[in-house]
Amino acid sequence: MDLKQLEYFVRVAEMGSFTRAAVALSVAQPALSRQVRLLEVELRQNLLVRNGRGATPTEAGQVLLELGRGILHQVERAREELGRVRSGLTGRVALGMPPSVARVLTVPLMRAFRLALPEAHLSISEGLTTAMQEGLLSGRLDIAMLYNANASNGLELTPLVREELLLVQARPPGLQEDPPPPPIALKDVATLPLVIPSRPNAIRMHVESELARVGGQPHIAFEIDGVPAILALVADGAGAAILSRNAVASSIQPSAFSVRSIKAPTLTIALSTAISSLRPSTLTQQATLKLIRQTAQQLLTAAE
Repeated sequence: MDLKQLEYFVRVAEMGSFTRAAVALSVAQPALSRQVRLLEVELRQNLLVRNGRGATPTEAGQVLLELGRGILHQVERAREELGRVRSGLTGRVALGMPPSVARVLTVPLMRAFRLALPEAHLSISEGLTTAMQEGLLSGRLDIAMLYNANASNGLELTPLVREELLLVQARPPGLQEDPPPPPIALKDVATLPLVIPSRPNAIRMHVESELARVGGQPHIAFEIDGVPAILALVADGAGAAILSRNAVASSIQPSAFSVRSIKAPTLTIALSTAISSLRPSTLTQQATLKLIRQTAQQLLTAAE
């Protein structure tokens, strides 16, 4: 059995599409289809049901998918172990982070990664929780940092930190905040026009859920996806935002904003690391998870 053919089959089965798998593997689709078909001929089994909507594993294909993941992982582990004997941990790790977290962690995490794992490669992308969950299940991401994620089939979550969410408003020119403005009750947040991300953004969904607990609902002035755009509108007087402290602190001009704690209850959101439970972590991924935890707990906790 050719390992390359097995890798191609596993990626098509996981992604449910020859087209998407070809893009992920950087392989021409006809070549990908031909290699998978050669594997089927060798095994004398139809492994995939092909239709206009994509490709799904047959019963035999599902069996090979589970076995193939283990085989490919063991091959990767063997490469890692040999690489470690030679010069240290190697391989590529794909990490997804929420935009507000990426603004704070990307540089220090990359710096720590280069020092600890000089022979490995780390790629970081920004995304919403739902998209990153799909990326973990499809194999596009190895690790993700997710807000308010729930354990589900195929995902393994580890709590990281709880971030306090604050009310962010424009600060009038010349106004100094000493002492800082008093906290605002959560129910009173519902009376303010908010500049907030669109669904299914995790912070948006969490704010709506917590307001509903106190009998309120958000008064939405604008739906904007992207922390810089939200802060620009807040600075322009379009409304208030609900963001973590580090999202404001890492902005271009944090002094342009006034932040207030939200009480009764205090508004916090859980940030977790997530990996796919369908594919055991490699040694390089495990080392990267350790670096993420150290860096995030140091910087995000310090930002509170």
